[in-house]
Amino acid sequence: MTTDVTTAAGRGTVRRLAGTLHRRPRLRLTLLLTAPLLWLTVLYLGSLAVLFVSAFWTTDSFTSEVVKVWSTDNFHALFTTPVFRQVVLRSVGVALAVTVLCAVIAFPVAFYTARVARPGWRPLLVVAILTPLWASYLVKVYAWRLILAEGGLADWMLRPFGLNGPGFGLPATVLTLTYLWLPYMILPVHTALEQLPDNLLDASADLGARAGRTFRSVVLPMVLPSVAAGSVFTFSLSLGDYITVQIVGGKTQLIGNLVYSNVELNLPMAAALGTVPVVVIVLYLLAIRRTGALNNL
Repeated sequence: MTTDVTTAAGRGTVRRLAGTLHRRPRLRLTLLLTAPLLWLTVLYLGSLAVLFVSAFWTTDSFTSEVVKVWSTDNFHALFTTPVFRQVVLRSVGVALAVTVLCAVIAFPVAFYTARVARPGWRPLLVVAILTPLWASYLVKVYAWRLILAEGGLADWMLRPFGLNGPGFGLPATVLTLTYLWLPYMILPVHTALEQLPDNLLDASADLGARAGRTFRSVVLPMVLPSVAAGSVFTFSLSLGDYITVQIVGGKTQLIGNLVYSNVELNLPMAAALGTVPVVVIVLYLLAIRRTGALNNL
């Protein structure tokens, strides 16, 4: 008898709680978002805060131990040392070059998969575009190392034309990163082109616009936000990458390499270097915010 009463009381409590949550959708939404927001705040934003704070510490030159004394020496060295400035500019240039190449290559591919290919083939083409993402990152990079190596596939294909492959270095780094992040640009552009209303293209043709004018006035303005959305991935992933340049970059150094090399020797300096990609990406997001790209992510 006591068990039945307890069970009935428990059911009544659950029903009252369910009724309260049903009548108050904001409370229900708050309870659902509390855990993930707490995780984001404590682990992600908290780690970034620790990174930024530790960038103002120093290192004992004799013992290499971190000295928790407030100082701006790391940032002063970051802006005044020519090597650091060159590496930062080179890293941003590589990220921009990869983004531009991805956009140039992605648009015709996405246009074919979204507007030209038969409807039955389109899902298969999208799967084919996604297939490289299923392979290991290191496998793909080392495959490009074999392709670009002296006497590799690139040399073999270009030798009949009297040319040689790019070898290892900055061009190889840009080429490999473009291959790695290209699907992240193709997918949003494909989606935008697939959702492009046919009546707009028909209206442009009826008004006498040629293909080039239709592309500039109709297609490009509607697809540009998706290109900007894809560039968020290509730019940020290229800016923070440090493994590819170690494998195919030869003697080239990017920000990630300097961070990696300073982690054990000078942790505060590595933290100061690590804040550079964060700041650059934040500025990049603010710059493309007006294009509506963030709504397409």
